[in-house]
Amino acid sequence: MSPQELKIVLQSGLLSFPLTDFDAQLQFAPKPFAERLEWLQPYGASALFAAGGTGEFFSLEPKEYSDVVKVALDTCRGRTPIIAGAGGGTTLAIQYAQEAERLGAQGVLLLPHYLTEASQEGLINHVTAVCQSVKIGVIVYNRGACRLTPQSLLVLAEKNPNLIGFKDGFGDIEKFVAIRQTLGERFAYLGGLPTAELFAGAYKAMGCPVYSSAVFNFIPKTAMDFYNAHASGDTATCDRLIRDFFLPYIALRNQGEGYAVSIVKAGATVIGHSAGPVRPPLSDLKASEVEQLRALMAPLGPQ
Repeated sequence: MSPQELKIVLQSGLLSFPLTDFDAQLQFAPKPFAERLEWLQPYGASALFAAGGTGEFFSLEPKEYSDVVKVALDTCRGRTPIIAGAGGGTTLAIQYAQEAERLGAQGVLLLPHYLTEASQEGLINHVTAVCQSVKIGVIVYNRGACRLTPQSLLVLAEKNPNLIGFKDGFGDIEKFVAIRQTLGERFAYLGGLPTAELFAGAYKAMGCPVYSSAVFNFIPKTAMDFYNAHASGDTATCDRLIRDFFLPYIALRNQGEGYAVSIVKAGATVIGHSAGPVRPPLSDLKASEVEQLRALMAPLGPQ
């Protein structure tokens, strides 16, 4: 898949990032991971991000990363494009991106480098180095320590034809509108705030109709119902799901640091598709919180 073909894929449909399965000893569990991907296939996500943020990318060591991406590609080949996460310092991010390309991934999601702040010049050099190390399409995730300006993105767009996507995780309306108006149709734009459904309407109004859904991992039917309502302008359905599920879900998620990932793994367990525990430094939901989530999910019915 060429970068431009990937860009077209990213401009419609629901995106998601599957959980990474760990066993009780916190080791990667390839068979359950493949079974998870098979379970999610019929629901029709347009692309999946393997070893992404919700896939606990930053807890994986390089060999595990290769295994996760390979299982995803082997399982979904010919059916769903796989975009592999890559991140860390520039040298390491290049290694991950090149490994994703070697394995046959259709694209790379360049996650923030984390921890240290960086100048715009440094971020431009970082993103450019990763883009120029591969031929496949790259999506940059504007979040955490990576906060690119419209002017920096113009430079990056000129330097890197395979930089085809911009995923926003800040929710800064002024900045996003400036980026969207400055870059126009040069990028595919993706909503990337945690529990993106809550922000989907606002992002659509800003020219970003596509987002990646975490809840697709455990309520895929509801996630698709929400996306289809969002895409068709069915605000009544969107409002009902936001009121009855997403707002209380977010309140539960906000009870613990790092719960944006942990609550998704808890939901998968509740629905009968456990992905095992999260890895430190993340922590699992408490038993009482899992029961709150179970009660919240019950009215949604079978998935």
